[in-house]
Amino acid sequence: MTAVPVLVYHSVSDSPSEWIAPFTVSPRAFTEQLDRITDAGLTVVSLRRLVSAIRGGPALPARAAVLTFDDGFADFYWTVAPQLQARELPATLFVTTGAVHPPGGAPSGSLLGPADMLNWRQIAGLDAVGIEIGGHSVTHPQMDTLTSRALCVELELCKRELEEALGHSVSSFAYPHGYSSPAVRRKVLRTGWDCACGVANAFSSTSDDTLRLARLTVRADTSPATFQGWLEGRGAPVAPFPDRWSTLGWRAYRRLRARLGLPLPR
Repeated sequence: MTAVPVLVYHSVSDSPSEWIAPFTVSPRAFTEQLDRITDAGLTVVSLRRLVSAIRGGPALPARAAVLTFDDGFADFYWTVAPQLQARELPATLFVTTGAVHPPGGAPSGSLLGPADMLNWRQIAGLDAVGIEIGGHSVTHPQMDTLTSRALCVELELCKRELEEALGHSVSSFAYPHGYSSPAVRRKVLRTGWDCACGVANAFSSTSDDTLRLARLTVRADTSPATFQGWLEGRGAPVAPFPDRWSTLGWRAYRRLRARLGLPLPR
């Protein structure tokens, strides 16, 4: 299998909120990483193109990468999108709809910490220039700990809010925190989402599961050597692979805490 680095970013900022700082890269580091992708000879393709290739569609370039961004921070509009447009690079932005606000208004609410987030007008503008807008739930919960009813609300309302704002269907989803389960993935499909991204900190491939596509998290402490290794297909396993025992145990622990009404660890 050919390793495909599907990179997941969050905030790109020099002054992030404290809670998201470990998952934030500076604008300078982001520019350097885009340069590394180009210098390594990779072709950035859309998430939809990867999904199509997995399902037997047109083959990917020999060396491909995918760019994704989670949550919906306002710096995507001001810092990220101009760079993507200047380089003509496709990307997918997964939006937590409860964190989005109308221009001059307040968001409906999410579990994310305080931060400058996108508004609906900006999201529509990004969609208009070719950024794929995907769903990232309404409130950003750990979806594998939710009741069936709560899970449906997160999936259905997120999809409806995005489609009403954009005026067309949306089909790509990303699990908050990367957490899913077989039951969550079945519900995602039944709700009308066509594909979904996890994390796994692994490479994707054309044999990957389109309902839990593997991604590599770019963090504040991701070193140039680590990033370069990813571009060369080194430093992480290649999906698909079954859930690790540690993953199953961590899921069971978080579910128990949820049932007991205790705070959930990330």
